[in-house]
Amino acid sequence: MKPKCRTGVYVIDERNMANITVYGADWCPLTRRTLVHLRRSGVEFNYIDIDLDPEAAKWVEQQNGGKQKKPTVDIDGNVLTEPTNEELDQALSDLAA
Repeated sequence: MKPKCRTGVYVIDERNMANITVYGADWCPLTRRTLVHLRRSGVEFNYIDIDLDPEAAKWVEQQNGGKQKKPTVDIDGNVLTEPTNEELDQALSDLAA
């Protein structure tokens, strides 16, 4: 079961919100890059800082062979680990298709 987002929700219009959740840490450069990229792209998403949410940290570990890889991004069930901006764009494009 996926944890619910409890920290840092970024929503413009809830009716059009895609099912996108970023699991990361505020101190992590890759997480920060992913958040900036999604914001600049105008994408609506949830953000969970796994340092503050043990349940979310456990979910991330389950997705990544026991490792807390940051960021781990869930795009409507498609889980990406430490994605590049190009990989994010491709997954978002696939979601829109």
